Amino acid sequence: MIKMTTLILTMLILSGCSTLLIAPDITPPQVVNGTMVDEFDTLPAPAGGKIVAALYGFTDKTGQRKPSDKLANISYAVTQGAEDWVINALKKVGNGKWFKVVERVGLDNLTKERQIIRQARSSVSDKKKLKPLLFAGVIVEGGITGYDSNTLTGGSGARYLGVGPSAQYRQDIVTVSMRLVSVQSGEVLVTVSTTKTILSTGDSFTFFKFFDMGTSSLEIEAGHTINEPVGYAVRAAIEQAVVEIIKEGRQRELWSYVTIKTTNKVVLMEKSNDKDNNNDSSKSIIDEIGVSK
Repeated sequence: MIKMTTLILTMLILSGCSTLLIAPDITPPQVVNGTMVDEFDTLPAPAGGKIVAALYGFTDKTGQRKPSDKLANISYAVTQGAEDWVINALKKVGNGKWFKVVERVGLDNLTKERQIIRQARSSVSDKKKLKPLLFAGVIVEGGITGYDSNTLTGGSGARYLGVGPSAQYRQDIVTVSMRLVSVQSGEVLVTVSTTKTILSTGDSFTFFKFFDMGTSSLEIEAGHTINEPVGYAVRAAIEQAVVEIIKEGRQRELWSYVTIKTTNKVVLMEKSNDKDNNNDSSKSIIDEIGVSK
């Protein structure tokens, strides 16, 4: 009788505690700011001005579906709109001082809209002409080339008389490849690949006990899981790839950084790797990649 009373009291306490579980609050829409890449905002500006870049697409080349242990999932493992993150990274890297991005993903819509404007002006005998589209010096190519699930799994747990905690984790890896192609020559100027891990963890606590000679039982289980967003991991890998493109281009002397020196309260801007013997080659490269000043 005492055990049964204890069981009933325990159930009542737990039913009362269940209302104390705090679920996440509903939050309003927020602007996506910040970056996981340390050098993304601190890169120095280019010495020759912004590079005009075009992006036609940045597709998912993995064909992977969302991993599931129970059933086949028809949803893709990674985002199918990665080109939006690439454009965002190109526009914002180095505080927006590196690339001038021209619209090519929605080129059909842009062309149709310009045609509508021409027809409207022609109908009212308006001879004003549209400005020509800005052409790019380089094309950004690449895509999401790898998604490896369950590259690292594990867990641990301990129970004593049916009571104890447990923890599990799983790690996936996403790979992004990116290259910069010269429009005039078709040469691949720079190519890089970056990876980002995606971590999922879960913690739980279990209580299981028999009462009244095994005729009654009490089971309590509580836990939570944390899954790193795949879209955020893809974004971080893309931003790191853009940073590495800039750093490798500087190493290959495709462009150079601007350094600021203060002398007698006058600010002078110089190329950080300015050499007399490579001025001509630097100018030719700048002309080729389409620098916009």
